[in-house]
Amino acid sequence: MRWAVALVILSVIPVRAAESGSLCAALAPVPIKVTDYAAPAHAAAGPPAGGVPADPSATQALSHPPPAALASVAFTRHIAAAGATLTDLGFSHGMRVVAARNGDQFMLFDVTPDGQAAVSGAPIGLSLVQLRSVAAGNITDLGEMHGIRGFFVRSGAEFQVFYASPDGEQLIPGVMWDASGHDLTRQQVARVPGAIPTVEVGTAGRAEAAPSGVLPLIKKATFGTIGPASAPRLYMLIDPQCIYSIRAFQMLRPYAAAGRLQIAVVPLSVLDYEDRGQSTRSALALLSDPTDQIVNAWQSGSENNSVSVDASRLLRNNMAIARVIGLTGTPAFVWRKPDGTEGRLDGLPGDVQALVASIGS
Repeated sequence: MRWAVALVILSVIPVRAAESGSLCAALAPVPIKVTDYAAPAHAAAGPPAGGVPADPSATQALSHPPPAALASVAFTRHIAAAGATLTDLGFSHGMRVVAARNGDQFMLFDVTPDGQAAVSGAPIGLSLVQLRSVAAGNITDLGEMHGIRGFFVRSGAEFQVFYASPDGEQLIPGVMWDASGHDLTRQQVARVPGAIPTVEVGTAGRAEAAPSGVLPLIKKATFGTIGPASAPRLYMLIDPQCIYSIRAFQMLRPYAAAGRLQIAVVPLSVLDYEDRGQSTRSALALLSDPTDQIVNAWQSGSENNSVSVDASRLLRNNMAIARVIGLTGTPAFVWRKPDGTEGRLDGLPGDVQALVASIGS
């Protein structure tokens, strides 16, 4: 079920080489991805408040030039450069609302007052005063960024980030992106304890120094395997909800089936800040299975089983290892090369055959 949804999304998201940032730590929550494209050089700095006249030649260069009112806004020019067709829906509570469409997929953006960023999400009929009242004690103020204030709100084990309109009369649950495609919400919630699961390895709260290689640490993780034990092993660090992790596994699975490699799948949780804790729930479910069933459970979408008493400890250990080796997102790969050195790749493999060929015993 989860795989079916991911496959639909993959059909509309361009797959790019690993060095372009195909990592779920920077994944947009909807098919039109601001992180897949670089902002036009002339728009990188963006206009001052109030805007400046657009560069006519630059506008003509776009396949889908934005409406005239949006041509001077750094964020909307960036989305137009990504190939989306924009519709200006006017102003609401001090923010310009823009619809972006790419084929049969569309999403809404509420652009910040300075035009340098936007929140992807649909506004809800709740004011900031009302939110403070109904969620008292469960709110963390994330501060103001680009003229709007963000709030981290917990509800039991789940949480959501809300952004308040400048007048405080409207809330937008979603993720904030800047005009260069950076996920600003992740940056904000990283300061909230427990928002992004990370722990330290070692005793007395001190992190363990990374060894000369990362393979000795990854071998201490809990993982499931697919492919013969006699084949060269490729460690693959994944978030179960990450479409790039799913896509990478689809690319590599035929090689495991053919006996050319063994894939060791290490469940992690890096997307909780976007999927309301589903990544952690899925990772815990996988780590509650016997290790020889982890991969099959992930493939089949069987991630709703009861959590075992050891699952939390196993996930903490996997996350600790990921932190020590400097994981920036999923998928990530580590392997031993034929010459005995270590190989590492963060993101989708650009050349799967070359990756498989580089894996030694």
